[in-house]
Amino acid sequence: MNSAPSNPPRTLYGVGVGPGDPELVTLRAQRILQEADVVLVPSTEASAGGMGRAEEIIRAACPHMTGRIQPVPFSMAQRRGLGTKRIESWRASADFAVDAFNDGAHSVALATVGDPAVYSTFTYLRANVEERLPDVVISLVPGITAMQAIAAAAGSPLVEGREILALVPATVGPEKLGEVLDVVDSVTVYKGGRKMPEVLEQIRERGRDAIIGTDVSLPTQHLLGLAQVEADESAPYFSTVLSVPERTVTGGKL
Repeated sequence: MNSAPSNPPRTLYGVGVGPGDPELVTLRAQRILQEADVVLVPSTEASAGGMGRAEEIIRAACPHMTGRIQPVPFSMAQRRGLGTKRIESWRASADFAVDAFNDGAHSVALATVGDPAVYSTFTYLRANVEERLPDVVISLVPGITAMQAIAAAAGSPLVEGREILALVPATVGPEKLGEVLDVVDSVTVYKGGRKMPEVLEQIRERGRDAIIGTDVSLPTQHLLGLAQVEADESAPYFSTVLSVPERTVTGGKL
């Protein structure tokens, strides 16, 4: 009979906790968070010393966790490119993980909104920890994305049959977004926020329709059709845009 290893490898987990509703946290994510020696949660300028969204989710999904949650700094002040403040925040966050391992922790988890492989802060923490502790094992725990959540809230399939799906950050700029809209059937746009006017302008220019969702899956969820949003209206950071093709025949995309 095989027995568990007496000295399990030190493991850094990237745990996706979904878009907001704690009921969308997977059973595996919940187990890893409850078993981890230390749970890191991103703290950004937007949280202003309070709880960020990832921490709010895990405190609701794992209410008995106490003393193991550690906010770590991630700067969101710079929207594009590498800057000193951003790089320093990555290193500072990695310090918490490295210190935890050096103090005897066998498992450290970073809880991240959505999925740890999709535009996630975990990517930057991982790179810094791997550089300093190459023996640490990396494990990703998938989470439900805002892209899936907005499709569910809108009651619309993301893709059918031979349709193509694209996920685009608004930070690529209107020209690149326009190129994607020209060739892809279903397009989801993240990180709209202040760039929402130029995002929706590209969609309108092509005669496409869209759903704009804020706080998707939460009690504060707000869904608007394209016609309900003013041309110059911005949106909160946690906003997602979904534009799918018109479907008039059941199975017509097969």
